[in-house]
Amino acid sequence: MLKIGVAGAGHLGKIHIKILKELSSIYELVGFYDPNETLTKEVEAAFGVTSFETVQSLIDKVDCLAVITATLSHFEVAKIAIQARKHVFIEKPLTETIDEAKKLQKLVQEADVIAQVGHVERFNPGFIAARNYIDHPMFIETHRLAQFNPRGTDVPVVLDLMIHDLDIILSVVNSNVKKVSASGVSVISDSHDIANARVEFDNGCVANITASRISLKNMRKTRFFQRDAYISVDFLNKDAEVFEMEDVKGETDPFDLILDLGENKPKKKILIDKPEIVPTNAIQEELICFHNCILDHNQPPVSIDDGVTAMELAHRILEEMSKVYLK
Repeated sequence: MLKIGVAGAGHLGKIHIKILKELSSIYELVGFYDPNETLTKEVEAAFGVTSFETVQSLIDKVDCLAVITATLSHFEVAKIAIQARKHVFIEKPLTETIDEAKKLQKLVQEADVIAQVGHVERFNPGFIAARNYIDHPMFIETHRLAQFNPRGTDVPVVLDLMIHDLDIILSVVNSNVKKVSASGVSVISDSHDIANARVEFDNGCVANITASRISLKNMRKTRFFQRDAYISVDFLNKDAEVFEMEDVKGETDPFDLILDLGENKPKKKILIDKPEIVPTNAIQEELICFHNCILDHNQPPVSIDDGVTAMELAHRILEEMSKVYLK
C-alpha cells in the first residue's frame, strides 16, 4: 500500500482527500498540508485527517504526494517532493511558467520518479467511450464555457480552462503545431476571461478552441471531424455520439438515413452510434492510474512530458493574445 499526502486543502484538495480516503485499499492517506490555519482545522474536523505543519514534514512521511495547491506554488512544492525522490501527482496546469515546467521535467528524469499531471478529462467516461472512434481528425471544435467563479482567476482562462482541451487535442492529433492565432478579453478579472484560439498542425488538422469563465451556462463540448465520421463528446454530461457514413450497397431500409451526394456519386448511409458509457469518477480513476503506474514503474497516460507540451501550446496562445491586445 502506498503512503500518500495531499498538499493543498482548498476546493479541489478536499475532493482529493475525500477520494483518497475512499481508496483505502490501495492508498494510506498519511495527511495533508495547507498554510491556511483556519482551513486546516476545518479539513481536520471534516475528514479526520492529520495535518502537517510544513510540506517538508509531510513529504518525509509519504511515498508520493498529490500537489493540489494554487498554480503559483506548484513548482516549489513539487520540486521539494521530487528532490526527496517522491512520486508526484500535480494538478493542472503543471506550473505557472514554461521555465518552471521544464525544470520539473528535468528533475523528474534525474530522480527517476513517476510524475502524473491532473488533466482529468483524459479520464472522462464520455471521452474514453469515444476515443477508439477518433482516427486522424482534420477539424476539431471545442467550447468550454463556465459561469464565473473567483476560484481559478489567479491565472488566465487559457491556463485555467482551455488547457484541458489543449491536452485532449494534443493527445489525438499526432502532428506538430504549425501556426497559432488567438485573441482574448479581460472582462472581470485582471487576466483574460474569454479566449479563442485557432491551432493549425503540420498534417493539416485545424482546431478551433473557445474558453470562457463568464458565461451564463456551463458547457464542455468537443466535436471531432474526420473522413466519413463526426464524433461529439460532451465532457460536462459525460456522453458521446458518433456519426459515421458508409457507401450504400444493395437494398436500403425505409428508416435508413441516406445522403444523396448527387449524380454519378454513390449514396451514403448515415450510421448513428451511442458508445456505451461506463460511469466512473474521473478523479478517482486518475488517482488509481497514478497508483498503478508507481507500482509498475510505467509512464502515466498523462505524463509530465504531456503536461509540458500542453503548457507550451497554452503559452503560445497567450503570446498571440498579447500581440492582439497590444495593437
